[in-house]
Amino acid sequence: MTIELNKPLPAFTAKATNEQTVSPESLAGSKAVIYFYPKDNTPGCTTEGQDFRDQFAAFRDAGAVIYGVSRDSLRTHANFKAKHEFPFELISDPEEELCKLFDVIKLKKLYGKEYEGIERSTFLIDAKGVLRQEWRKVKVPGHVADVLAAVQALD
Repeated sequence: MTIELNKPLPAFTAKATNEQTVSPESLAGSKAVIYFYPKDNTPGCTTEGQDFRDQFAAFRDAGAVIYGVSRDSLRTHANFKAKHEFPFELISDPEEELCKLFDVIKLKKLYGKEYEGIERSTFLIDAKGVLRQEWRKVKVPGHVADVLAAVQALD
C-alpha cells in the first residue's frame, strides 16, 4: 500500500526524536510537511534541513509542522538535529516502512554502482490528514520556498 494524492494517509506509526511517535492521528489538526532525505550530515541533506530550519517560523505561522525522515538511527538524528539546531523532529525509518508507504525508495547510481536509496521527496498533508501535494526528485535550491508557498495557499 502506498499513499495517493487527495486521499487520507493510511495508518502508520513512526519513531521520531524527542521520544515522539508520529501517526496520522498525531498529525491531525495541523498541516504537515514530511520530507524524506538520503542521509544525515551529508551536504545536500544538511542544506535542505537548514533551509527548513530557517523558514520554520513561517511554516509554524501557516499552521504547519515539519518532519524530516531518513533511515538513520534516532541517535544519529538527535546529533544531526542538535548540531544544526533544527526546531523540528526527525523520524527514524531503518526498516523503510514509511519510505515504502510514501514510495521514495528508488534505484540510484553513484560512481557507476547501483543501489537502493531514498529519493529526496516532500509531502504536504492537510489538517484532515489528506495528502495534498508531493514533490519528487527534489533539488534543494529553492525547494523550501516552494513548499512554504504551497502550505500558505492550503486552506
